Amino acid sequence: MKYISILLFFQILACSVFAQDDRFEAANAAYGNGEFQVAIDTYNEILATGVESGALYFNLANAHYKNGELTQAILNYERALLLKPHDKDVKFNLELAYSQTTDKIESVGEFFVSKWIKDFRNKTTSDIWAFIGVGCFIFMLIGAALFFFSGSVLLKKAGFYLGVGLLAGTIVSLTFSYHQKTKLTQRNHAIVISPSLTVKSSPDASGTEIFILHEGTKVEIVNTLGQWKEIQIADGTVGWVEETSITII
Repeated sequence: MKYISILLFFQILACSVFAQDDRFEAANAAYGNGEFQVAIDTYNEILATGVESGALYFNLANAHYKNGELTQAILNYERALLLKPHDKDVKFNLELAYSQTTDKIESVGEFFVSKWIKDFRNKTTSDIWAFIGVGCFIFMLIGAALFFFSGSVLLKKAGFYLGVGLLAGTIVSLTFSYHQKTKLTQRNHAIVISPSLTVKSSPDASGTEIFILHEGTKVEIVNTLGQWKEIQIADGTVGWVEETSITII
């Protein structure tokens, strides 16, 4: 655990949301003094007020990690990554935490173009992509104005190609923004919190046992039936678990 990266631990101090929150300063101080449980409790008090921040979840995850609570650390690193998908330190700490879990599941291969698009989309947040999309749209209108109202053939051509390119940029940026926002509002991934979880073939306690998962494993929720969730793991295998055995990211 001593290798965990904490480069962003004090980054949140610069956030105006917490600039005058004594509880946050107290949590930082507690973390610095090695009082990790105190820091955890205080960060959770801030979250209970409805305030969310990628840096806050990152700090909370670090405190859980230092406190020996690997599953809670993974859960909060994942939540931090939803808000800061481009953050290398969050990714590094999350990968390090996952390397210490029991289950080692091989992911289904991903087409390199899809992976490239996904990585590019995760370079920034939904809000930034929306801002870029609006900017592209405004400049597209300028290009359209040049095409329709300029008396110069050269400017008309420039306006046309500029408008087409910026239209594509607008569509791509707003699509990326929508996708990033959807990940935040329709959370369909979860972390196993039970020490050992038997996955069933059907949403019933008497269902056939398919395989076993352990705490800290990430799953995707694909269906819900009462108190049961149908999950899919990284290798594509599906099964049913009780909802109390997992926590939504």
